[in-house]
Amino acid sequence: MIGAEHDASAGHDAADDPGHDPTDHAADDPGHDPTDHAAGHGDALPRTGRLLGIDLGEVRIGLALSDPGQVVASPAETLHVPRDAEDPAIDALADAARRHDAAGLVVGYPRTLDGREGRAAGRARRFADELRRRTGLPVLLWDERFTTVEAERVLLDADLSRADRKDTIDRVAASVLLQAVLEAQRRSPEH
Repeated sequence: MIGAEHDASAGHDAADDPGHDPTDHAADDPGHDPTDHAAGHGDALPRTGRLLGIDLGEVRIGLALSDPGQVVASPAETLHVPRDAEDPAIDALADAARRHDAAGLVVGYPRTLDGREGRAAGRARRFADELRRRTGLPVLLWDERFTTVEAERVLLDADLSRADRKDTIDRVAASVLLQAVLEAQRRSPEH
């Protein structure tokens, strides 16, 4: 999800944070194989089983789910969480991963337009690390800079009212994000 509410500190450069390592932490986790792609980094995802796509927002989190064969991503649900309360949001996401029998998680990584990690991207990284710890599932961070724009285009093409678009935009953005991952996985060699 992109927007002013999503990354208020777009000018923040993670490289300016002393002690902050902008590289992925998945490589330090012996239980998960690291992967790197131009648009994503984190754990290597399984090639079969349902993947859960997550579009993090401040109060709404969109979820999308792939089929077990990982061909198509579909909007699943929108979670409503308290603003600035990470623990309830992470609890809800871990529960959703269990309910949907997810084999892996894809978390939208909202870098700034120039590719830097701002406040929202740092939040996504924290969520990914905590979800990996709580669920034991592989987690991939995936560049989501243009997913909301694409989701809005899809919803406009569907001729939905403004109210209906607002109600579905987050889960559609999650499905656009997840579909990009599925397509990238199909193009990459088996690991």
